Amino acid sequence: MALKKLEQKPEPEFSRPLEVARIPAGGSTEKIVATTEECARLAKRLDLPAIHELKAELFAKPWRGGGLKVTGEIIADLEQVSVISLEAFRHDARLPVERYFLPRPPAEDDSEANDIDAIVGGHIDLGEVVAETLALELDPYPRKPGETFPSTDDAEEETQSRAFSGLAALNPQNNKRK
Repeated sequence: MALKKLEQKPEPEFSRPLEVARIPAGGSTEKIVATTEECARLAKRLDLPAIHELKAELFAKPWRGGGLKVTGEIIADLEQVSVISLEAFRHDARLPVERYFLPRPPAEDDSEANDIDAIVGGHIDLGEVVAETLALELDPYPRKPGETFPSTDDAEEETQSRAFSGLAALNPQNNKRK
């Protein structure tokens, strides 16, 4: 019984299956929008305080004899935590999408193997394409607008100044002047 549970794939947080065979030769525009519940589950997966809105406009076009090329843009209204102040802040992200799919995994000697995903059961999951792109394209070290790290030059000068002032107090010649 426990083995069967391990074999089951986890349910995706944001799933929009697309049947590859229904895409015409000229391509097809696919617009997808995440529900509030999907946004909450995806925010948890990506370790974000919140995703308020997530949508994508994608263009799917046949590619390489049975494959599919997906391009487009993701628009997300989300919160991230600043690495400087550790405060959550809300911002809009516009992220490009470009993914390639083939009906079988590419051969290992294929130089493009890392850039091509498999079509499974005649479908691809546009929701997972969006989720993966969002995970990969978000800034791993986000900062609130206008925030900067303290200048290392100022901090270094202050440290050196304190170190030398302590040394000056130890110098007997400086003590005689007082």
